[in-house]
Amino acid sequence: MQPNTLLDALLDEAGISHAGLAAHVNQAGRARGLALRYEHTAVARWLKGQRPRGQVPDLICEVLASRLHRVVTLDDIGLGVPGEAAAAPHGSPLSGFVERATALWRSDEQQRPHIIGAAAITGTPAVMPVWEWENPPEDADVSRSGQARVSMADIKMLRAARAHYELMYRKAGGIATRSRVVGFLNAETAPLLRGAYSDALGRQLHRATGGLVAVAGICAYDSDAHGLAQRYFHQALRLAKASGDRGLGAYVIALLVNQSLFMGEYRQAVAFAEAALRAAGRQITPALAADLYAMQAKAYAQLGDGGSALGRIRRAEAEAERIRPGHEPDETGYVQPGLVNVQVAEALLSLGDLTGAREHAAAAAATPAHDRGRVHRLAMLSQIELRQGEADRAARTATEMTERARGMESQRLRDRLREVRRHLVENGSPTAAEAAELIDGALRVPL
Repeated sequence: MQPNTLLDALLDEAGISHAGLAAHVNQAGRARGLALRYEHTAVARWLKGQRPRGQVPDLICEVLASRLHRVVTLDDIGLGVPGEAAAAPHGSPLSGFVERATALWRSDEQQRPHIIGAAAITGTPAVMPVWEWENPPEDADVSRSGQARVSMADIKMLRAARAHYELMYRKAGGIATRSRVVGFLNAETAPLLRGAYSDALGRQLHRATGGLVAVAGICAYDSDAHGLAQRYFHQALRLAKASGDRGLGAYVIALLVNQSLFMGEYRQAVAFAEAALRAAGRQITPALAADLYAMQAKAYAQLGDGGSALGRIRRAEAEAERIRPGHEPDETGYVQPGLVNVQVAEALLSLGDLTGAREHAAAAAATPAHDRGRVHRLAMLSQIELRQGEADRAARTATEMTERARGMESQRLRDRLREVRRHLVENGSPTAAEAAELIDGALRVPL
């Protein structure tokens, strides 16, 4: 079940509490001869994605329509019949998506527990957004006739915001950055999506919004809110399709591949990466191709398919050599020199090739990178050094890693620190114990 953000947003707009909605539904039911005894706990279940039975969805529409003084449909409250296309308001096929997307942003900003704590979906529901991005139909016209006219200056503001929040994420972590991004989406981006724009300007608007929503997903992923992160990534993918930019879509799929690896969905990671490489075609850049091939190598290594892993490593390295600074879109700026090396090191480590893994990890650590990337590189190098019996060197590497991580609020970096600490403790040498104690001190500070 997926949280019902549309119903949540309408309840908030109408100013009705959970208990209040239950009471109004019971009263509306009595007028129809129904003996209903709903309480606030039932409304909480509806918001978590449970569908109420019988005539109750119609009663909810009736109650909300009376309160909001406008017609409210089953689709408006997220209870339309599955499989039936909703009639899109305002004449745009994207309008329904915009309302669902902005409802999620609103619920996230209000820190609704059933939104933030939602689990990531798996299986066919997780695959469908990628399939829909790759296959027809395309959006023939994304224009919209709203009240406020969108200008090129607005789109430039969205692009600047994406760059700003991405930099904040790298410096401060996703936990500290997420509320800022989501606040911006609600205050600045939502009104623009509901505004007036031509097809040509609308495609640029959807592209700029897609890049910003992807950053919100990255911050949610970094905060351990995996279901929420996945929903942001799926939104960004839909926005990428509306923009007509296949390269942006491939970038968003790379984020889904990374999340799939984290969740242990290795075959899904391989398949998603293949879809991005196939569907983006010539719009895919060397940097993005290199990252996708490197992540496929990690997935194949985890699946025990050494031949496929080594083949993808070779392709990743070949693409990395083709990267030309200044010829990549802003979103692929994360593919900095050394990133492919650390990805390859991880794949080789899974395959048991310590020597090769050490060579790539050392090369990655020796290449300049922002602090966040450097933490991951040093963590990998420290782990390999320990495996090779170099406890003193590993302790020094771990100490530098811990210092670099200070000031960042990130669950992913904490995972890295805990992993390195575990290996240091298992080693048992005095220098390893000192480094583990330093990590303990950093972990004691709550996020």
